[in-house]
Amino acid sequence: MFATDLRCRACDTAHPRAAIAACEACGAPLDPAYDWERLRSVADRDRLARRPRTIWRYRELLPVDDDPRVAQDVGWTPLVEAPALARELGVARLWIKNDGFSFPTLSFKDRVVAVAINKALELGLSTVAAPSTGNLANAVAAHAARAGLPAWVIVPDDIERGKLVGSQVFGPRIVRVRGTYDDANRLARAAATRLGWGVVNVNLRPYYGEGSKTMAFEIAEQLGWRAPSAVVSPMAGGSLVTKLVKGFRELETLGWIDGDTPRAYGVQAEGCAPIVRAIERGDTTITPVRPATAARSIAIGDPVDGAWAADAVVGSAGWAVAVSDDAMREGITLLARMTGIFTETAGGVTVSGARALAAAGRLGPDDEVVLCITGHGLKTIEAVDDDGSDAPVIDPDIAALEALAR
Repeated sequence: MFATDLRCRACDTAHPRAAIAACEACGAPLDPAYDWERLRSVADRDRLARRPRTIWRYRELLPVDDDPRVAQDVGWTPLVEAPALARELGVARLWIKNDGFSFPTLSFKDRVVAVAINKALELGLSTVAAPSTGNLANAVAAHAARAGLPAWVIVPDDIERGKLVGSQVFGPRIVRVRGTYDDANRLARAAATRLGWGVVNVNLRPYYGEGSKTMAFEIAEQLGWRAPSAVVSPMAGGSLVTKLVKGFRELETLGWIDGDTPRAYGVQAEGCAPIVRAIERGDTTITPVRPATAARSIAIGDPVDGAWAADAVVGSAGWAVAVSDDAMREGITLLARMTGIFTETAGGVTVSGARALAAAGRLGPDDEVVLCITGHGLKTIEAVDDDGSDAPVIDPDIAALEALAR
């Protein structure tokens, strides 16, 4: 175990490695602190290369005491080069980090939940839970089933059907809340306190968030232990972009990568863009909003890590942009037609945001860019709004097909 304790991001107060939602001194988020001197003496890339290709090949950099008891097969999703999309954006090279391929629930939430579930088992928690816009609910339900733990997922009542079914099949208790994700989150916070549940993105959040770093670790290793010049990711609660920057900086600390920390770019939907608006104002003060977007997977109006996401983006010399729902839909189809990858709404936001950043000159012809695609398009088919009714129907006759071909 190389994580020594939990430290407050704001005041650096130390806390024990327990299920704690926030700093008891100031209320800010907590992160695991690592013994970097020991890590440098023990962790090395040669040893790592002999391990299975999962998130656990980086286990010294994750806050678990022992080898994982469950979810040992999560991670190492494809990094796919997309030359046609690179030409479309006018950048030197472009890759898709495709977590829509993630096992077992087709989103990057498998990474964070894998870490949180193993920590819940170490801490002896008997029930796990999560508030969610969908992807997290799927991951918690699946990983809890694998671990034999009871699970509760609390979701907005207008959750997409694909994401609801993607949780139900694993047998958790599902609670639909009249309201937004932020309402579900407040209820889950109360449950963590009153019922003693391990809520993965509340009192297990210090461990859960570290799972996102593994996306940065994999990108660097898949590029031959070097950093791209820029990464673009969607922003919901703000944790992913924050941890991407943290992950690359940790690899620099270990001397494992060449090059500087990538510029981090965050994208949100115009109907729910509190982090983008803070960056545009030139500060890190988050003004909560009520979500009004079809990109429900990132519709978090009061993001817990919003201020730190803004700081991570600006501190990496990156930027943020908000895109319309129409642009999001164009991003989904653009990615599909140029790369053969079908992404959900968050990925459509990321692709259209990257195109906007390139048009504004923030991504240039010398850049090597990675787009972080966080979920599969089959989760949000409503967003594409194409039921195939305009496709011709013919008899099974070659003449009829030839007529269409002509």
